[in-house]
Amino acid sequence: METEGYPRGVKIGVDVGMVRVGIAASDRDGLIATPVRTLKRDPKKNNDLFLLVRNIRELAAVEVFVGLPRNMSGTESASTAMARQYAVELAEALVATGLSVPVRLIDERLTTVSAHRSLRQAGLNSREHRKVVDQVAAVEILQHAIDMQRNLERDVGEPVVHHRRRDLSGSPSASSEELDISHINWRREEEQ
Repeated sequence: METEGYPRGVKIGVDVGMVRVGIAASDRDGLIATPVRTLKRDPKKNNDLFLLVRNIRELAAVEVFVGLPRNMSGTESASTAMARQYAVELAEALVATGLSVPVRLIDERLTTVSAHRSLRQAGLNSREHRKVVDQVAAVEILQHAIDMQRNLERDVGEPVVHHRRRDLSGSPSASSEELDISHINWRREEEQ
C-alpha cells in the first residue's frame, strides 16, 4: 500500500559489515525504528541472507534500506562496493523467494560512530558494544530513511536494480521453474 509517495508498513534497516549484519525494523506506521538482531556474515553460504529474507517475510516488510557507507567526502570505497553487492544479492534472494519487496541504498555516513557514542552514553563498555553496535547502526540507518520519507513525502534512497535472477545458492537461474524449486527447498530447510 502506498500513500504520499512512499510505501506504508514495516520497513527494515540493514547495516552490512565484513563480520556482522545488523537488522532493525520499524513499526507498522513507519515512525520508530527498533533493533531486531545481529547476524554473523556468511559470504560463502549466504546463511545471513537466508535469515534476513526470513525476517523480511515474517515481519511482512514493505521496503528494505541497506546502509551505504560512503567516505565523508562522498566518494565510494571497498566497503561501499561490498554494501552495494550485498544489496543486489538481497534483492535477488527476495525475488527468488517470491517476495516483491524493494531494496534501497541509503547514505550511512557516521552511523557506526553515532551508534558507538549512543552505547557509551547508555553505559555499555567497549566489549558489550560489539554485540549490539550493528543493530544500533541499523536502527540509525532506518530511522534516518523513514524520517526523510515523512519529511519529503516521497521515497528516498537509491533503488537497487538486479540484472539477473538467482536461486538461493547464488547460481544464476535459467528459468522460473528453478526459482520455484529453490524456494521450496529453502522453505523445507527453514521448517527443519
